[in-house]
Amino acid sequence: MTAKRSGPLGGRPAATTRGRLSDVAVDLFATHGFDETSIDDIASAAGIARRTLFRYYPSKNSLAWGEFADHLDGLRALLAEIPTEVPLGESLRQALIDFNEVPDDVVEQHRRRMSLLLRVPALQAHSMIMYADWRQVIAEHCAARLSLPADGHLPQTVAWMTLGVALSAYDQWLADPASDLTELLRAGSETLIDGVGALDR
Repeated sequence: MTAKRSGPLGGRPAATTRGRLSDVAVDLFATHGFDETSIDDIASAAGIARRTLFRYYPSKNSLAWGEFADHLDGLRALLAEIPTEVPLGESLRQALIDFNEVPDDVVEQHRRRMSLLLRVPALQAHSMIMYADWRQVIAEHCAARLSLPADGHLPQTVAWMTLGVALSAYDQWLADPASDLTELLRAGSETLIDGVGALDR
């Protein structure tokens, strides 16, 4: 990814109007509460009309996710750049770590966003939909490596495992501000590598 963005499972600062609107919304959600913050509140804080905000985001839930489609493109690009001789499990670990690199100047903003996505009940159902798209990117990578259909059991299983590694790392990172997200991802990926290793043989 060339542009740096801050979003779910991807620690990149905002680079577009969509990204900045999402950051405004996340700040309001974190300060006043997700349920207590209205679309009108967000539009007013951003200095735009309500109808203009809806040109960028279809719902309040989607604002918390920011430029998600761009993040998925970035994840695909990271996976595509990894040489095919790198074992599958290692390729997933590399992509997870690179994709979730959080620049120092946006760590707190990223922490606020991820805390909302993982801990606000009103966002849970929407999050499952978004995670399904994220998992599909992983499944497609696995399918290409294993010569299997992307909707097959093994690629989908590995995709769920990879998401689990990421979410578990974020859960620990949010619980302990002194923890290192990269090290949590690296440690969790050891289990992923062990589990996926047999598929490469």
